[in-house]
Amino acid sequence: MSSENQEVAVQEQGSVLSGETAATTAETNTDWKASLSDEVRADKSLENIKDIESLAKSFVHAQKMVGADKIPVPNKFATEKDWDAVYEKLGRPKTADEYKFESQDVNQDGLKSFATAAHKMGLLPNQANEMVKWYQENVAAETNAKNATAEKARTDAVSDLKKEYGLAYDQKLKAASSMAKQYVAAEVLDAPMADGSKLGDNPAIIKAFATLAEKMGEDQFVNPSGPTFLTPQAIDKQIGDLTAPNSAYWDKMHPNHEAAVEEVLALREQKESV
Repeated sequence: MSSENQEVAVQEQGSVLSGETAATTAETNTDWKASLSDEVRADKSLENIKDIESLAKSFVHAQKMVGADKIPVPNKFATEKDWDAVYEKLGRPKTADEYKFESQDVNQDGLKSFATAAHKMGLLPNQANEMVKWYQENVAAETNAKNATAEKARTDAVSDLKKEYGLAYDQKLKAASSMAKQYVAAEVLDAPMADGSKLGDNPAIIKAFATLAEKMGEDQFVNPSGPTFLTPQAIDKQIGDLTAPNSAYWDKMHPNHEAAVEEVLALREQKESV
């Protein structure tokens, strides 16, 4: 009998009708490594090989790898030239100018600088291209977020100023804008602030220029052909002056009584129309 396989004769029970017993042979497997020396049998490379078939497959695979192009991994003593050899075998371009990037909407000087750094780091063409795409996507997302913040700040500023200025909003804004453009450069007014909003959209800045325009003379900063409106605060002040105690508004016999009443009504209508 073989040292690997042993055949053992066993009796197989026949059918009820035949009443006979047939002899069959059963095969039992033994450890295929039993015939190997202790040193070879204990090698860890054989631990996962369960039979001769698996051993043969492993050997065939190893033979196919013989002669394949292999890249040695540089150790800690490797020079820059050693790493250059590895990068080139992996597919790095010979020069930085050979990198090809899909995007064209990038600063070309910056792209050239990145290509030089990518070549030095050993990036493959696909890796370098993906890095540029990743950078662009992040810049676009950041820009969109800033634009959204600036738009919200602008909308909020307009809403707040309209509440404060009422019907006088347009003329106040025109005066503030005219004065700001006269003394401040457009790039300064459009400069982003820490929160993403623009300097020229800040309500405090707008009101400051509007106040300065008023003090320096509205005619200089507002188109005189348009109607002039008062702010709600100014309307309240005028109504207060007209309705002061002992004024014509309260004295029906006063010659200016009707004019005072009509003016107060007009002011109240103007304020309520805001």
